[in-house]
Amino acid sequence: MSAAAVEKLIWVLVYGGLLLVGLGIAVRRSEATLGLGMIVFGAVDALIGAVLIWVRSRMKSGGGS
Repeated sequence: MSAAAVEKLIWVLVYGGLLLVGLGIAVRRSEATLGLGMIVFGAVDALIGAVLIWVRSRMKSGGGS
């Protein structure tokens, strides 16, 4: 997987996960189980994105910059 693809995936996972956590907090007021599931899934997404930030920092850059 190229470095550019990893960087795009990082942004999608981190921001998508945080958005899902926020939505889960709002939904939890009316549907507790669904909201909790959204919070957990969003937090896991954001955590995977954070781990990928570490992975990307260990990758060799390919373009000579």
